[in-house]
Amino acid sequence: MNDWYVFIVLIHVLSAAVSVGPLFVLFAILKKMPQADAAVETAYIVIFRSIVRLIKHAGHVLVGSGILLVYLGPWPWSTPWIVMTIGLMVVSIFFLANGFSGTLKKFVQPGADRLKLITKLHKATWIYITLLVLMLALMVIKPTLW
Repeated sequence: MNDWYVFIVLIHVLSAAVSVGPLFVLFAILKKMPQADAAVETAYIVIFRSIVRLIKHAGHVLVGSGILLVYLGPWPWSTPWIVMTIGLMVVSIFFLANGFSGTLKKFVQPGADRLKLITKLHKATWIYITLLVLMLALMVIKPTLW
């Protein structure tokens, strides 16, 4: 096997880990947010945004390395698990923008229901983890879907 291909697989796996791992830190932050005062909550929101930004950039590396792996590898673009992974990826991109960024922006609005927003972020985190785990499962199991 080509050394470059193995290197790209390594980059792909590492970027997948960076795309999923930091999401679990968000649960600790979300657990503390209901009791936080305004200054601490602002710090939590900054951390939350930073983690979402890290996940987004790791996702860019993940997509780029994935494209290279399909291009250099033995699978055509029409392979069912690749098509399904791309579909889930498109859904997750829209979800990342709406589920996190939009909700985080609402925290600064006067009269925002903090507890409702925290609950929404908690739910969004689990949904995003589920989407990423499904994509990971497709890439690892490589099922024949049709």
